[in-house]
Amino acid sequence: MRIRRRKWAKQELEEASFYIDDPSIYKDKWNDYFNNNHPIYLELGCGKGSFIASLASCNLNINFIACDMIEAMLGLSKRNIEKEYNNKKLKIENLALIRMNAERILDVFGENDKIDRIYINFCNPWPRGKHKKRRLTHTRQLEHYKAFLNKNAEIYFKTDNDELFEESIEYFENSGFEIISKTYDLKKDLIFEDIVTEHEIMFEEQNIKTKALIARLS
Repeated sequence: MRIRRRKWAKQELEEASFYIDDPSIYKDKWNDYFNNNHPIYLELGCGKGSFIASLASCNLNINFIACDMIEAMLGLSKRNIEKEYNNKKLKIENLALIRMNAERILDVFGENDKIDRIYINFCNPWPRGKHKKRRLTHTRQLEHYKAFLNKNAEIYFKTDNDELFEESIEYFENSGFEIISKTYDLKKDLIFEDIVTEHEIMFEEQNIKTKALIARLS
């Protein structure tokens, strides 16, 4: 997703207590950052942050980490997170917003972090053959995730792209994940409690169905 530069983003992010510009300093010690042993869920490519803001503010007994690599997008996420928590009169204590390129995820998470769940919502489908390795669900990436996922950890994946969905099923199975649930129409077959994203609203208006699955590490 292309987004225009937000001049205010850098300063606002620096002032936010829950934003981490260099998350590698917490590799293998994310429980120390949150100062508890609650489960940790990770969202890759958080976009404008509405999904993670709603999810995290409703599940205070779980720690959440949301990442993106675009400063302007992170700035919008920061504002949406603050708005959601303020509306519920909550302190932001179970959520960290980080700048991270998913291709360098092993610089940020290690085997001691034991992440219990990953969310991947409407990621770039990278349709051209030579670019498919950049997919967040590609086998190469899944092997990286396995280095820090807990036993029986799950990946929740949503997309509007038919080809990406079908090929991702193969990626998961080839990487030792079990597809425990899937649907080609999430609105019809609600396989998990869904927080509707801006993408889903847009795609529904275009009569494009959301495909979704849950993959468990075997």
